[in-house]
Amino acid sequence: MSTATRSEVVAVAIAESFRGDGEILANPIGNIPMIGGRLAKATFEPLLLMTDGEACLVENIMPVGVANPPKVIASWNPYRSMFDIVWNGPRHVMMGATQIDQYGNQNIAMLGALAQPKTQLLGFRGAPGNTINNKTSYFVPNHSTKSFVAKVDVVSGIGYDKAAELGEQSARFHCLPRVISNLGVFDFETPDHRMRLRSYHPGVTVDEIVAATGFELMIPSDVGESRLPSDEELRLIREVIDPNCVREQEVPNPQSTPPA
Repeated sequence: MSTATRSEVVAVAIAESFRGDGEILANPIGNIPMIGGRLAKATFEPLLLMTDGEACLVENIMPVGVANPPKVIASWNPYRSMFDIVWNGPRHVMMGATQIDQYGNQNIAMLGALAQPKTQLLGFRGAPGNTINNKTSYFVPNHSTKSFVAKVDVVSGIGYDKAAELGEQSARFHCLPRVISNLGVFDFETPDHRMRLRSYHPGVTVDEIVAATGFELMIPSDVGESRLPSDEELRLIREVIDPNCVREQEVPNPQSTPPA
């Protein structure tokens, strides 16, 4: 196999975020998150439940970016049933984040002052319910000081500081396992739940990540590189899960990116 691209390293990091989840609903949103989630199910987490993106739970590893892919339907999962799963908690969702801060507060609603926003985004969507009821991880494809910010303009999904304000009873299921960007992998496994650098992707330096982050990251002395895909994982990504190479559109390989 040839050398893994940045997007393939990111896909493996996303897959790793689902390690140990077992038989729960994995709900990665977006192309590379879906690639990573399906890779986890195809390898070390076969009990993960995954949707077809519409109204069914499927058992086979569906390719992304393919019209009318084959489906092995395990169960009917209409909208009302999806909310039952959300409220009951057996779910790990991976969302996007236009902004995220050091405690994991996420913004996908708007940019600018709340009284007069400059830019309308998606809205709050399911972020409040997700972060209260389910494991919620994040994928940020463009790591910069505009996305990793000291304070989000508005809180869509709550971070650890907001969860603490709500109290243990109200936020007892709050859990943010991972944040994964095009530069590295992050978690909140620190005494005060501030964001920590877990690993940096091959070809990226710690200094580069620090410069692209709008707050002080916790950096362990033994932080290392993100895991590379195995030959079998590369085969699954390239031949089974993403044969049309959709992943490179979200996270281009640095060597193939033309200069600005």
